[in-house]
Amino acid sequence: MIETQDITGLVLAGGRGSRMGGVDKGLQNFRGLPLALHTLMRLQMQTGNVMLNANRNLAAYEAFGAPVWPDVLADYAGPLAGFLTGLERCETPWLLTVPCDTPLFPLDLAARLAAAADAQGAEIAMAAAPEQDGEGRTQVRPQPVFCLLRVELLESLVAFTQAGGRKIDAWTAQHRCAIVPFDQPGDEREAFFNANTLAELHALESANPPQP
Repeated sequence: MIETQDITGLVLAGGRGSRMGGVDKGLQNFRGLPLALHTLMRLQMQTGNVMLNANRNLAAYEAFGAPVWPDVLADYAGPLAGFLTGLERCETPWLLTVPCDTPLFPLDLAARLAAAADAQGAEIAMAAAPEQDGEGRTQVRPQPVFCLLRVELLESLVAFTQAGGRKIDAWTAQHRCAIVPFDQPGDEREAFFNANTLAELHALESANPPQP
């Protein structure tokens, strides 16, 4: 059984924010708090330790009170660079990654991914969530930045990235991966909605005001 204390949470805030006009996405406000802090607090409830992956404004991120680590790969190499940074720094058997731009992710994310990894003897457990396919149909699709990873995967990921690999699914396909659907009754439909633009962020905030 994977315990809460066995999991370190990692907030991925290392992107360029290019679809937000180059602003540092994790520092944009959501319900009066920076997005990345909102995400960090939600993650803290589910894991033993937490840390952040960021590549600029490090002092602002350090003010959140958790360790902050820049990418170990150069040139904003994407989420896998964050995975790699987190696995290198992780001192627990498991690392749980979440992006900074999905502030309503489930409060039982860690528990459900851990249960699936345990039950299936998997090295990776990945969330999957309902998404519109553009034609009005809903499909449950993997959300590869929401990953629970065994810390022993570091060596494999080093080899993959050193060979020039950058796509998460190409790497996870090399390992035993449990896919965990978050489409059950009671699951929030917007739990995995990520805000790529400031307009999307404001719309998400308007549709989900803080609970009194």
